[in-house]
Order: sequence, then structure tokens, then C-alpha cells
Amino acid sequence: MPQLVLYTFGVLKSPLADPAPLTREFYDIGEAVYRRISQHPGYLARAEAVDGEQGVLFEADWGAWGEFAVPTWYGKGRTAETTALAVTLSLWTDLRSAFDAVYTGLHRDALSRRYDWFEKTEHPNHVFWWVSDGVIPTWRDGVSRLEHLDAHGSAPHAFTFRDPYAPDGTPTGVTGIGPKGDQVR
Repeated sequence: MPQLVLYTFGVLKSPLADPAPLTREFYDIGEAVYRRISQHPGYLARAEAVDGEQGVLFEADWGAWGEFAVPTWYGKGRTAETTALAVTLSLWTDLRSAFDAVYTGLHRDALSRRYDWFEKTEHPNHVFWWVSDGVIPTWRDGVSRLEHLDAHGSAPHAFTFRDPYAPDGTPTGVTGIGPKGDQVR
């Protein structure tokens, strides 16, 4: 059975190592959000560093998730002291589960504060695609799909909540998601 991959990417206003209250608040909320999402129905897995070290992205060993990569438009630091980004790569059973996890509960609350922490950008901040059961997507896959989405818009290869596709590549609508449902922000 196909699995859905979600890659998210955002550029933070300040580095993760910044001791300022807003950065600390983002980090603390992020940990709580990860815990909740990992218990959400339909969640399968997310990329985690093998050694579990927080705040180290570029130098970490990501195991089967591959070498860490970022979109070409990321121009900030790449060390533990200067990295200013938040990124996830996760597997889901279906679009509805991912939508519910993102737009309800603690994550929804955090989304309402996103402009406190993240720079506004013209680039997309998430992308989906389907993989065969057992396939582990890589960070490079996520970057490639996000950059494709940025350049070409939604397609079966790389799509958003707003313009979703089924595993067979046909446009789909799930109640509350996409053009046949309620509009997604």
C-alpha cells in the first residue's frame, strides 16, 4: 500500500542556538508538537538523527533518510550555532491523517504563531508525494520535490494540501482538503 511523504521547510528569523525567548519558545513547542504528532493516527515515521542530537542537522547521521539537504534558497548558517531553519520529513498512511495532525491541536496553535518565528517567503513550505510501502524517502528527495513544486506547481510528483493527488496520480479531494473541500491556508 502506498505511503504519503510530507517534507516541510521553513527559514527561522534567528538561529536555533539563539537563547532569545522566542527561539527558546519555538524549540520547546516544537518538541511537544513532535511528541503529539508521533502519536497521531496515520503517522508512520519521521526522519531522526541516529545519535538523537538536537539542533545539529547538517553534520548528523540520518541513517536511511540520507544526507541532510536544503533547498537552494536557504542562505543562512549550516553550523550548530548558525542554523536557522525548521525542517521535517515524515511518512503517513494518507492525506486525511496528515491534514488532521497539521491543522488540529497543538500544531494548529503553533501554526497561528508561525510569523513570530519564521521569515515570510514566496517559496512553498511543504510538499507531499507518494512512495511504495517500505520506501524510506531521503532529505534530497524532499528538497527535489519542494524545488519542483516551487518551479512548476502541484502535480502528482509534488503536491500540496490545496491541490492533492491520489497514489495513482489523479487529482483528489478529501473533505476539507483541496479544491473540492474547504480552502486550506
